[in-house]
Amino acid sequence: MKTALTAITTALVMTTSVAAQDVCMSALEMQSSLIDWYGEKPVSGPSQDDTRLWVSDATGSWTLVRTQSGGIACVEAQGRNWTAGMDAEEVIASIQARTDS
Repeated sequence: MKTALTAITTALVMTTSVAAQDVCMSALEMQSSLIDWYGEKPVSGPSQDDTRLWVSDATGSWTLVRTQSGGIACVEAQGRNWTAGMDAEEVIASIQARTDS
């Protein structure tokens, strides 16, 4: 049942995924912006490719951010259907599969 629910919510997030326009800034500034403006917090540590998912359980917003060398962070994707308890790693994989195609 949990697997089915995760699949459904992942699909829902994927359908609302919006390819981000090139929004890049220092990683510290990105962190402050996501916390202050959107109330988001990281739910995954930086992955091997330095990608991190930020979410707000209160608003359902989410932002996928990749930190590049030199401390610059860029928004990879964003959306609005995050639900508390979703598996962040599965969501990241789904978003990346969609944005890479």
